[in-house]
Amino acid sequence: MAADDFFEGAEKCIEIWFGRQDGKVENGDLRKIPRETYEDLLKAACCEVISYTSNDEIDAYVLSESSMFVAKRRFILKTCGTTTPIEYIKPLLIYVYEFTGFDEVEDVFYSRKNFEHPELQKDTYRSFQLEIQTLDIIFKGTGMARCMRSSKTKDSWYLYALHPVECYGKEKQTPDQTLELMMTQLDPNVMQIFTKQHSANANQATQDSGISKLLPNMKIDDFLFDPCGYSMNGIEKEGHYMTIHITPQQEFSYVSFETNVPQSSYKELVTKVLKTFQPEKCVITMFTNEKSPSKSNHKEFKYLTELGEWQLDSNKTCSLKNHDLTVSFYSKYPS
Repeated sequence: MAADDFFEGAEKCIEIWFGRQDGKVENGDLRKIPRETYEDLLKAACCEVISYTSNDEIDAYVLSESSMFVAKRRFILKTCGTTTPIEYIKPLLIYVYEFTGFDEVEDVFYSRKNFEHPELQKDTYRSFQLEIQTLDIIFKGTGMARCMRSSKTKDSWYLYALHPVECYGKEKQTPDQTLELMMTQLDPNVMQIFTKQHSANANQATQDSGISKLLPNMKIDDFLFDPCGYSMNGIEKEGHYMTIHITPQQEFSYVSFETNVPQSSYKELVTKVLKTFQPEKCVITMFTNEKSPSKSNHKEFKYLTELGEWQLDSNKTCSLKNHDLTVSFYSKYPS
């Protein structure tokens, strides 16, 4: 396979929470930054906006390479391919301090799955160690770095977390949770849905695949690339979102699913996602803070050795300053 034919589906994910030194976070809002400014800044990350939707709580952008979400206090940038999202951070911070009313960074998370071909990435992104060094320079601190590995496959997942200031009090925390599935080696019959040869448009792909049934209350903004590939954002009230990105080519198929919808048990949703896309392998990550109604999921996933046809390879947990994290690796039973 020629390098020109390959596309790296695995995303680089940046999430930043902003606050105020006086604790009055109600006086700040990231959406005060003009939309045009956010779009212009994306040039630093080597991607662009192709679609946009919003409600009272969150702005959602479908990008040429994945997605961006802007809420009152939280910024999320998720980009695939050979994009350079860390380069977005410095100019973003300048505009945050200028426009939004926030004057400090409270939390930073940078994460990604291992790349299939790291040698094709831009210099900083060929090594997680280089990414860590670059992030530490930007935030003038030393973040916590973790690498979680499967006990049976070559899959791994990397996290950089930085907490430069003390949380303003757990009693004032906003309930927060994020569930992400990163799936590889997907069923070719499912993947063909996300090609122009099979689907006339994005809505057909969304309906035929069953994506519309995963979290039915979402307002969906979807896009089908030519000749293949698919991205969608879904948003609902209270700032909840889901996002799915699909690289359907059989040689390097990849699907990601992410949501912050709170559920006391994610087992049913995770199983539904796995059955929809039929991967051979999956990495599942879950963040929750103390106020989250989803925090009991960590205990559940610790003992969840099977999810239908998928068997647990290994399960890793750790506690961050304001969040708990579980990373689980699953593989499909041999047929």
